Amino acid sequence: MSEKKFELTDLSTGKKSVAEVKNGTLGPSVLSVANLNKEHGLFTFDPGFMATASCESKITFIDGDEGVLLHRGIPIEQLAEKSNFLEVAYLLINGELPTNDQIGEFTHAIQYHTMINESLLRFFNGFQYNAHPMAMLSGVVASMAAFYHDSMDIHNPRHREIFAHRIIAKIPTIAAAAYKHALGQPFVYPRNDLDYCSNLLHMFFAVPCEQYNVDPVTAQALDLLFILHADHEQNASTSTVRLAGSTGANPYAAISAGISALWGPAHGGANEAVLAMLEQIGTVENVPKFLAKAKDKNDNFRLMGFGHRVYKNFDPRATIIRAMCHKVLAKLGKSDNPLFELALKLEEIALKDEYFVERKLYPNVDFYSGIIYSAIGIPQSMFTVMFAIARTVGWVAHWQEMIADPAMKISRPRQLYTGSPRRDYVEMSKR
Repeated sequence: MSEKKFELTDLSTGKKSVAEVKNGTLGPSVLSVANLNKEHGLFTFDPGFMATASCESKITFIDGDEGVLLHRGIPIEQLAEKSNFLEVAYLLINGELPTNDQIGEFTHAIQYHTMINESLLRFFNGFQYNAHPMAMLSGVVASMAAFYHDSMDIHNPRHREIFAHRIIAKIPTIAAAAYKHALGQPFVYPRNDLDYCSNLLHMFFAVPCEQYNVDPVTAQALDLLFILHADHEQNASTSTVRLAGSTGANPYAAISAGISALWGPAHGGANEAVLAMLEQIGTVENVPKFLAKAKDKNDNFRLMGFGHRVYKNFDPRATIIRAMCHKVLAKLGKSDNPLFELALKLEEIALKDEYFVERKLYPNVDFYSGIIYSAIGIPQSMFTVMFAIARTVGWVAHWQEMIADPAMKISRPRQLYTGSPRRDYVEMSKR
């Protein structure tokens, strides 16, 4: 990573100082302002961190203008076509695609860590039947720290590896238990003879009284969705994992914090919001009316699933997932699904509408993912949980990268204080 200098001038005093411009392998350069307060008594002001690089990372690169997403340098399109979720997980965590022996060992480690302690299953009895699954997921993941005291030294590389295997393996089991608890059905134990996504579907939909056979197209669709959601650079939940982890907190606490951040409707709840929007629109005939509402600044209606905070052109994941959506619905005999027909019509009209074209409001990955989840029988309340299962891989990769960095510091953002100036306490009798 090459470096150059950038001269800063304090316009009020004329004082000059030099800051480093750091260049990565791809993307915009960054201006290092670490000494800004020391030299000028100033902090930067960047609400929402829209122009702030919070860390240095080698994991994921996004070019929002060109619609590019790379994992360890490999385009998401290639991974979606040629890879599978566990291989992508290995790539994100370890930095390189695995050899045949390496993926065999990694897959075996995941498959044989899928069971959770029986005491954890009893935790679910403490939740109301109608508790949100994300509340259960966050709580149970945080409680895992109470079970693994012997392997939670964050500075021990082997302990970090064991943690990675455990959390990636067990979070589908925890998610399935949350789903079964909401239904009032018996918990279904994992099967080590099934692949990652087939095992998840089995734990979700099997019941003790009859045989359940996993549909391979459904498992393939789920695997693709997980690849597309595995990591997305320094998003809100990943940044939360890094922030919590920077304190030295145990990794289960950090992942639980990420789950809580993902729960927000502006982040992980977007695909659920898309389905709710389509249901609100109702029929193809209503599309023009609702597009007009979306353009009206005085109307509260928003077009969900279009545009992205990072992608200013198109979301490369949306093109991939759209084709899979067709495949799933055709296989399940739901090609005449009114919501899918409505989604296609909405996409067709919006992409020709000058208002949306000028603003580059293209469909994003959430536009179709909710329809796929719905088609395979997963309820809306579980959509964000599915997102969390996939994104756990990215969270683990970023947490491990941060902990292994010898320059790691506890995160401590600063603020622009706009409250009252110094003032004295007023006695109760004088107020």
